[in-house]
Amino acid sequence: MTVSLLENIASPADLKRLTVDELPVLAQEMREFLIDTLAPIGGHLGASLGVIELAIALHYVFESPKDRIVWDVSHQAYPHKMLTGRLKGIPTIRQHGGLSGFTKRSESVHDVFGAGHASTSISAAYGLALARDLQGQDGHSIAVIGDGALGGGMALEALNHAGARRNRLIVVLNDNEMSIAPNVGAMSAYLSRVISGKPYAAAKDAAKKVLENLPGALEAARRLEEHVKGMLTPGTLFEELGLRYFGPIDGHDFQHLLPVLENCKSLSGPLIIHVLTRKGLGYTPAEKDPETWHGLGPYDRQHGVPITDATHVPSYTEVFADTLCELAEHNQQIVAITAAMPGGTGLSRFARQFPSRCFDVGIAEEHGVTFAAGLAAGGMRPVVAIYSTFMQRAFDQVIHDVCIQRLPVIFCMDRAGIVGADGATHTGMFDIAMMRMIPNMMCMAPSDEQELADMLYTALQQDGPCAVRYPRGKAVGVARHSPCLLPLGKARLCRPGEDALLISVGHVLNVARDAVQRMAEEKEKAVCLLDLRFIKPLDMATILQHAGTDRPVLVLEEGVAQGGVGEHIAAQLLQAGWRGRFAHLAIPDAFPTHGTQTEIRRELGLTSAQLFRRLCALLELSSEAEEETTHG
Repeated sequence: MTVSLLENIASPADLKRLTVDELPVLAQEMREFLIDTLAPIGGHLGASLGVIELAIALHYVFESPKDRIVWDVSHQAYPHKMLTGRLKGIPTIRQHGGLSGFTKRSESVHDVFGAGHASTSISAAYGLALARDLQGQDGHSIAVIGDGALGGGMALEALNHAGARRNRLIVVLNDNEMSIAPNVGAMSAYLSRVISGKPYAAAKDAAKKVLENLPGALEAARRLEEHVKGMLTPGTLFEELGLRYFGPIDGHDFQHLLPVLENCKSLSGPLIIHVLTRKGLGYTPAEKDPETWHGLGPYDRQHGVPITDATHVPSYTEVFADTLCELAEHNQQIVAITAAMPGGTGLSRFARQFPSRCFDVGIAEEHGVTFAAGLAAGGMRPVVAIYSTFMQRAFDQVIHDVCIQRLPVIFCMDRAGIVGADGATHTGMFDIAMMRMIPNMMCMAPSDEQELADMLYTALQQDGPCAVRYPRGKAVGVARHSPCLLPLGKARLCRPGEDALLISVGHVLNVARDAVQRMAEEKEKAVCLLDLRFIKPLDMATILQHAGTDRPVLVLEEGVAQGGVGEHIAAQLLQAGWRGRFAHLAIPDAFPTHGTQTEIRRELGLTSAQLFRRLCALLELSSEAEEETTHG
């Protein structure tokens, strides 16, 4: 039986024992392994397939972890994990208790910096480079950044800073949006090898010394070099920022990659290597549809199709998209904004139906929010669709550019609450605390798809900023009708009761219903259930009415406990003279791990069985230990 090259790679040191001619064989083995292994579990397939040769080349030339490689966004780091001792863990990636889908410092010494959000690598790698130099250490600092992430403001700020100093820094631009033409690829690879080589550098230095004695000659030569390089390569911008530019080169050809990386090791100062790759390379479905295959669930490897749920309950994302398109047909002022996530946020449909009114700003959430503020100031009704976790990146813009000016911008925050396999970096746990604290902001959370439609319609009728949060995954499956205006700031009574008050925030209402029903059946206790709907303004009149003077109260929300709506309700109750027992079921003061949504909710105590036990404790009743699978 032939032993594969891949199974003998337990560390980058093992990789260096291979010949250059064996590297393409290893790349193919890694490609097949990833395609087969991710089929039953899903993951970031397309991005990882596109950087296999680049990951091999970086670890072949450099010495990790002495040389520090920072991946951005690190969903493209699966090959890096495979080469750094975690091959056997790949079948557990993004699974509960398994490997993280991103780089994670606690997972390996080779993961020098964690990243689940884009555009952070250059800042981090430059910080690592400066720390190295300040401490008199050796080694390289390398940022691997995608072309989409490079457009983020933070990446450009980092380039501007690093280029102004002369610390040794290597930025590898993984450009997977450009096709690789053989003639251009070969020529650019040749130019990059020449420009990065020692003979060229030595000749350039010698010429500089000669020209320094000739008035005006040095400046003329510099301009001529930049002019020629500007015609032959797209590196003029980087050169102007102070980074030496090499490329573009074929990111799938070791004969191109290795010499340039080797030559750049000996160069000083900040530099950028422009590498052209193809997302999903080696798996035809991923090459043809890179957006779908960027990150997905289980798929049929043989037929190249995602495995989908046969049920026809729409997701909250689909309900949002359908409702927005319906409303935009009758309101020409509605425009939609996304930050590089048209598919994930559901705006792809809006873009097809209203192409002139849909704007993808790229990985630039800060710009997206202020851009929306400008649209609102100009008379439009912008709807900003951003994942809850990415909304954190534009917190200042929400405050300064939208809320202080009371501009009618609507923030639709998808993936609010527990997200699942992507773990802590993508969990939408802070949006309730973040948004409800800002003056002039109205905040809503739907418990089903009809409420989501109603809240979007209601937000469009307001003259100030509004935020709507909704979860990842399928909606409840209720019958829908045309969206209507909700009574502002009013909670909905779902079930009356005299023994306790349970306040549910958003999509966790079904969990609350189950627990309340069980309390009635097993404990003969009538728990009043409120669907809060409006996080801000709070319907304290209704809450106080059902809390009475001392009735036990429990608040259930899928957001952080500290700063959450539960804390605010407790404070308002106490100020009103209420003297009962209070409980708050929310995400504790810790970052959740990764796993399925069900697994993480069980781990955090957010299932109906755990809620039932909390209600029993609140009412000082015994609760028999039962299996989570029965009621959770």
